[in-house]
Amino acid sequence: MRTRQDVEKFLEEIRTKEACGLITFMFLNQRQKNAQALLDLDIPPDKRKEVILQLKAEDFYRIEEGVYQEQYEMVAFGKIVKGIEVYIKISVTKRNVICISFHKAEHPIIYPFKD
Repeated sequence: MRTRQDVEKFLEEIRTKEACGLITFMFLNQRQKNAQALLDLDIPPDKRKEVILQLKAEDFYRIEEGVYQEQYEMVAFGKIVKGIEVYIKISVTKRNVICISFHKAEHPIIYPFKD
């Protein structure tokens, strides 16, 4: 996944599978940063799913090095949530969207597809 079209296809696949009930969203809440972000942003945990489903190609940041569970690519996005830039890292398996990171961005995010 390197082009805008690749990212759009990736996100559309998530939305389509979710609409058909073919995937489940999983969140790694045991990570302190992720748990703290919910408190800092004052959002309920299920709001993260909504934020992920609203991601656009313009929100794409980069492909992260390494893979989740030794086989799934990790894709990073940035999104403004309640006025705060949030770093979101997800990996998609056949049946799950795994949200690995959902926390305040620790560094400025560069958006390669933002006009």
